[in-house]
Amino acid sequence: MTASSQPAAPPPRPAPRLGPRPLPVHLMAAAMSYASSNAALPLLRNGLLRWSPALGAEAEAVRQSLAKANADALAAAVEREGRRRLDAFLTGVERYRYHPYRRDLAHPPAVWSAGTTALYDFGSGNAGQDAIPVLLVPSLINRAYILDLSARHSFARWLSANGFWPFLVDWRAPGTAERGYSLTDYIAGRLEPALDAVAALTGEKPALLGYCMGGLLAAALAQRRARSIRSLALLATPWDFHAGRPAQAMGLAGVGAASEWMLATMGELPVDVIQTLFASLDPILAERKFSAFAALDPDSDAAQDFVALEDWLNDGVPLAAPVARECLGGWYGQNTPAAGRWAVAGDAVVPARLAVRSLVVIPAHDRIVPPESAEALARDLPDATVMRPDVGHIGMMVSRGVETGLWPKIADWMRHQG
Repeated sequence: MTASSQPAAPPPRPAPRLGPRPLPVHLMAAAMSYASSNAALPLLRNGLLRWSPALGAEAEAVRQSLAKANADALAAAVEREGRRRLDAFLTGVERYRYHPYRRDLAHPPAVWSAGTTALYDFGSGNAGQDAIPVLLVPSLINRAYILDLSARHSFARWLSANGFWPFLVDWRAPGTAERGYSLTDYIAGRLEPALDAVAALTGEKPALLGYCMGGLLAAALAQRRARSIRSLALLATPWDFHAGRPAQAMGLAGVGAASEWMLATMGELPVDVIQTLFASLDPILAERKFSAFAALDPDSDAAQDFVALEDWLNDGVPLAAPVARECLGGWYGQNTPAAGRWAVAGDAVVPARLAVRSLVVIPAHDRIVPPESAEALARDLPDATVMRPDVGHIGMMVSRGVETGLWPKIADWMRHQG
C-alpha cells in the first residue's frame, strides 16, 4: 500500500464538556445510590430498615414479598441492577461530554450595555408594526439564553414572531465592579437604565417579564417604576422562601454562612458551589437524566435538545458576594421578601403596593421553586391573574407543546394589558 492510499486519519475528538457540573458531586451521588442499595439488604432481612409512614400498605406488601425471596438470589439481583444503572449513568455522561452538538445561535444586536450587562434586541424588524415591547429579565445565576436556547426552543424569538418586540437582559459574569454589587445596584443601576433604553427605542411602555430570580428583580423594578411599564409577568418566581420546604431553605442559608470565607476572599460565589446547591434539591436527578439520555439516538432531536439544555445548565455564572449574602442569608434564611423586609435602595418591596396588572405563572411540577412559594406572591398582588401550567420550572421554556399551549396564553394576556 502506497502512502497516498493510506486511509485518512479520523478527525480529532473534540475536547470533552466540563459537565455535568460539578461532576465529582454527581458521580458520588450515583455511586452512593448504588452502594446504599446493597447496604440496605441486611437491614431488610433483619426487619431493621425504617420505612416512611406515608408508604403504609405499600411498605407492608414489600415486606411480605421480601420475606418469600431467596436472600442470596435477591442480593445478586440487586447487585446486577445496581451495576446496570451505574453503567447506564456513566454511559450517558460520556456521550453527553463528547456529543457533537454546539449551540450556534448568534446573539442579536446589543442596543444598550453597562459593565458586564447587555440588552439584546430580538424584534427590531417589528418596529412600526404596533409590536408590544417586552423587557425579559432572567435570573442572575444562570445565563440569559434559556430564553433563547436553540432554534427549536426560543421564547424570545417566538415572541418576536408573534407580534412582540422582545429585549433580553444578559447579566453575564460579574466583573471587577459587579463583584461589589448588591441587588439594589443591579435593579436601580442596571435594570432601570435598560428599561429606559427600551422605552427610548420603541417609544412605548414595555411589558415587563421576569423569570425565576429575575421575577423578584422585575417586581422590585415594577414597584419603583410602575408608571414606566405596561404590565408585569412573573414566571416561577419565589416569594415565601419558607413555604413548601422550610428545612431546605434553612439548609441553603447555612451553606451561605459557611461560604462567607469564600465570599470575602473571592468576592463571588463560584459556579460549582451554586451548582452543588441545585444538585442538593434532588441528588439523584442527574443519574435519572443521564441514564435516560444513554438510551436515546444521539442524532435525534430529543438527544440534541437534552444536550442544549444541559449545556445551558452547566454554563452558569458566579454570584456577586453581596447578592449571595442577600439571597442565601436574607431570602432563604430570614425570608425577607415574605416578611416585608427585603428592601431596594432602602424601600421595602411590597407586592400589595404594585399598581400594575400582574400575571403569575406557577408551574405545577416545579422542583426549584415550590408552588406554595409562588402562590404567596400571587395572593399579595392586588391585581393578579394566575396560570398553573402542567410543566416544570425549566419546562416552561423547553417542554414539548409550550409553543402552542403556555406561550400563547402568556402572549394573549400581555396583549390585553395597556
